Amino acid sequence: MTNPAKLNARPTRRSALKTIASTSAAATLATPFVHAADKAGKKKPLVGTGEHTYECFHDWGMENLPAGAHYGGASHGVAIDQSGLIYITHYGDPGSIFVFDPDGTFVKSMGDFHQLPSDDGKTKSGRGHGIDIRAEGAEEFIYLAPSESALDFVKITLNGEIVWRTGREKLQQDTGRYPEDAKYRPTNTSFSPDGGYFLGDGYGSGLLHQYDRHDKYVRTIGGIGTDDGQFHTPHGQWLDKRDGTPKLVVADRANKRLQWFDMEGNHLKTLDGFLFPADIDIADDIMLVPDLHCRVTLLDRENQVVAQLSDDPTWREEVLGGNGMRGKREKWLPGKFVHPHDACFDADGNIFVAEWVITGRVTKLRKVS
Repeated sequence: MTNPAKLNARPTRRSALKTIASTSAAATLATPFVHAADKAGKKKPLVGTGEHTYECFHDWGMENLPAGAHYGGASHGVAIDQSGLIYITHYGDPGSIFVFDPDGTFVKSMGDFHQLPSDDGKTKSGRGHGIDIRAEGAEEFIYLAPSESALDFVKITLNGEIVWRTGREKLQQDTGRYPEDAKYRPTNTSFSPDGGYFLGDGYGSGLLHQYDRHDKYVRTIGGIGTDDGQFHTPHGQWLDKRDGTPKLVVADRANKRLQWFDMEGNHLKTLDGFLFPADIDIADDIMLVPDLHCRVTLLDRENQVVAQLSDDPTWREEVLGGNGMRGKREKWLPGKFVHPHDACFDADGNIFVAEWVITGRVTKLRKVS
């Protein structure tokens, strides 16, 4: 887990998953369930089915936040470095990133550069959104997307030192796609196998901008629409190498689908059947898709669904019914997600889920089978 060469050999979004059991022919998808488990005298709900069953630890790490620290309007992104530290982006204070150790102990806050004045005009609040970590040589770097038109994509060290910033002005110089009337609002970044990266303007113009390992602009993919190769909120994306050929897979959120592209930006395939897919992580043969509409989906190497966590139509109808459930913590149910916004595997096959809810919520899903 601390071997940079091993991580570079497979450039993952987060620390590599040690093992995930392959789905056997007999492990067909059953109706997902939630029931109680008794651990150390405390009941924790279980979600999932078969080989993909997890124990839910809602509000993981929250009780360890220092006085005055809070997630504010939302927790947004989650990433894990090689040492196992967990990074959560947020709309609270201080900074825009909270860092925890694997036991949920608060380590530090970071990311003051992704803050804007609060409504009261006297304080600031974070604008943290997309976060991903990659080892480059012997060092790891954090790539951030702030979800605000006034702010930049930023690459930093694990200590918070800025390596580069890329905002609207730089993107206009590179791409010519941002005249004054063009929308710009970043959402996420992802990595290519040659050391390059993609900058996703998911809330703005629906474009993904590809750069090489020398930070030189290569091409732009997408644009707003419903045809293959177009997007309606390309909220997150990731590198899919599960069949041995690197591909870019995009969570085309408002079009309710995933799309795959080759490394030259050519559209390869589209997969429908999602609700509001927000982001992607991959470990071994398993793809993890947090869906803003109350569930988390796991897919195998052939992109067949092997588990859908917290997939409850009745609960989803209540959450999406216009009653502001994201701000009504007292109505949240154990084992039920409200708005999963990002998720990632840790090195032991557990999953961390960050939700777009007021006050924020991070859930650790501990793999039990």
